[in-house]
Amino acid sequence: MDSWISTFPSILVATLLLLIPGGIVMAAGWSTRNPSRWLLAPAVSVTIAAVAATIAPLVGLRWGLVPLAIVTAIVAGIGLVLRRFAGTDDASSSRGTLLAAVGALIAAAGGLGILFARAFGGPENIAQRFDNIVHLNAIALAVKNGNASPFQIGATSDIGGYPNAWHAITTLVVELTGASVPAGINAANLGFVAILWPASIMVLVGAMFHRRRAAYVVAAALSMGFGAFPALFLNWGVLYPNLVGYAMVPAGLAAVVLALGESRPAGIVRGVLLVALLAGGVFLGHPNAFLALLAFSAATVLSTLLARAIARRTRRDWWTLAASAAGFALVCVVTWSVFRTSAEHSGWKPWQNLAQAFGEAALASPRGYTPTIVIAVLLVAGAVVAVRRPRALPLLAPFAVAVLLFVVASGLRIDHPLREFLTNPWYNDSNRLAALLPMAAIPVAVLGALGIYDAGRRFSTRLSAPRWTRIAALVIATMTVFSVAIGPNTRISLSQVREAYAYTDDASLLTSDERALLDRLPEKTDEDALIIGSPRTGASLALALSDREVTQRHIFGSPAPELVYLNSHLRNIDSDPDVCSTVDDLGIDYVLDFGRQDVMDQEQAVTYDGVQDLTPGRHLVLVDSEGPDARLFRIEGC
Repeated sequence: MDSWISTFPSILVATLLLLIPGGIVMAAGWSTRNPSRWLLAPAVSVTIAAVAATIAPLVGLRWGLVPLAIVTAIVAGIGLVLRRFAGTDDASSSRGTLLAAVGALIAAAGGLGILFARAFGGPENIAQRFDNIVHLNAIALAVKNGNASPFQIGATSDIGGYPNAWHAITTLVVELTGASVPAGINAANLGFVAILWPASIMVLVGAMFHRRRAAYVVAAALSMGFGAFPALFLNWGVLYPNLVGYAMVPAGLAAVVLALGESRPAGIVRGVLLVALLAGGVFLGHPNAFLALLAFSAATVLSTLLARAIARRTRRDWWTLAASAAGFALVCVVTWSVFRTSAEHSGWKPWQNLAQAFGEAALASPRGYTPTIVIAVLLVAGAVVAVRRPRALPLLAPFAVAVLLFVVASGLRIDHPLREFLTNPWYNDSNRLAALLPMAAIPVAVLGALGIYDAGRRFSTRLSAPRWTRIAALVIATMTVFSVAIGPNTRISLSQVREAYAYTDDASLLTSDERALLDRLPEKTDEDALIIGSPRTGASLALALSDREVTQRHIFGSPAPELVYLNSHLRNIDSDPDVCSTVDDLGIDYVLDFGRQDVMDQEQAVTYDGVQDLTPGRHLVLVDSEGPDARLFRIEGC
């Protein structure tokens, strides 16, 4: 862990970026004594950063603190105006509840920070996964151009736009601290998993359980207990934008729950605007995170309205339920239709049969992760409590949706029409739907924990147990629930993250030799050099790791015909005059040859035969090398 000390400024900056903008807005528009408000600060901060980064280039501003401060001030001003009409929250929490929430968040942040820092291995390590190529290069380009808008981020992989919430915060961390791109990314990701995620799930649970002190503590502990999220997205893909979008979903759902509890018109307006703000932030995190928020919100709102209709038995409540159900159905059908993905991107196959899928989903332990006993017990207890208390059934609604989506994606046959309709916007990828299970399962587990806690208190009261035994039982219970952080569910997933971030001699993206050569690249090449190489071998990371422009920034880009020609024929440069002519036209100066190790599919390596396994010649001069496969050639005589 000593190597992380030098990265502390970057981690501190990431923390402040997540806390301050949203904290200002929540203090301006609501009360500072309600944990369910300031726990929303990280999600609001991410939203503000994504919006500010989108607007900045449109008004001629470089992405940095200035546009962030301007948008923060505007949103805070709106909050102040709304507060004038709606007032502060109806009731402030006690000092004990505030301290419990703060302490629980600090404990979760510390635990998650340590767990994931150990999994990353070192601050300069990168995830050895193909999606990381575009994310690393996108951050490098955003810092270089002072632009982290969706259009700039999309340009890295030659598309019109790409959700920018993760990139906006991460770019600021790199720019403000001068950290390397890998170190800045790791610092920002520690902020997302250790602050944004636990705060988001805590605010959801606080909203659902009326700010119960124990609920905050249990939610904070459980945020560390699942392998499917957030660890999965730091191994599968890697899916950094999805990580941020999903981490914000509970905060968005919390805003929906809080809005449902408003009775005054001004309070309802303010609550709906907060929902819209966070929904926009979730969308800028990732569109399929927005779909998850929509599905969870529909389930929560409709189940709440159903519970009210059953309890009150008024015609107005039933009509409200019917109209809401029709409205959500229409919105969901239209939204699912708009966000459909092509057959090329949605061909992920199911993993298992329906029974296996349901078993994994019910225990929130997908991908064959070993269930953690404490979590399994709490989930069963939560289901029992919900059945005995029908008013608690809305707490099960989001979990039911998450289970349905996962079971459909991982258990139905690949051509099943229900599967294609429901899960296509997630590319029919069971991994992306597996990651929804923890955030929906935690409220159910908290319900179970509170049921056990309340039963224990009643039992101790009947026995007239001395105070010290109750304190001892509470300490043991707290330690037990926090033990989920070292349960098998998380151990398995974190070991996979550790493997993904390791430099080895046969790493799929960058080997130790290739990284060493990239580290020397600034000394061996001119600042304005243009480098060609196969992006499938990691050669394109010369942009992110060495600050040198490359011909292709991502493996899924759309190279020009001239570049496609060179990728296949550059090795013939001594015998084919057209190669030299094309090199001269494109202004290419160097070739990075990292052999034929492909990050995804070895059969695709043939596409780049012209820039792999080269030999020195009249036009290819060996400048530097490391090990048997990592070599840098300078092109001369063209």
